[in-house]
Amino acid sequence: MSPPISRTQQWLCDISQQQPLQHTILQAVRQHILALAPGIQEEIKYGGILFADNAPFCGLFAYQAHVSLEFSAGAQLADPHRTLEGSGKLRRHIKLHSLEEVGRKQVAAYLLAAWQQQAT
Repeated sequence: MSPPISRTQQWLCDISQQQPLQHTILQAVRQHILALAPGIQEEIKYGGILFADNAPFCGLFAYQAHVSLEFSAGAQLADPHRTLEGSGKLRRHIKLHSLEEVGRKQVAAYLLAAWQQQAT
């Protein structure tokens, strides 16, 4: 008998069947996040995956036309590439419409900055 599937794996499986493009984008960004540090935890909450190390620092959400990478304290992040969207007091996000945008919008750099920010 195989081990039970995690909530995260189930969520990703559901997305893969309903929205294959978003699933591809989610998996690419998720791999960047999990590569930041060995202790990163993921939790299904608010309809997406939240990621935390010492504290929550980002989340991934699938929408009909895009994937949103949300930063918990994104308003405090430097935005040298003018990629972050939103105008609230705390959060910022990056909308991803294609796998190519993961690289073009410098997602890895923003993830590293958000992870380093929560570690301090």
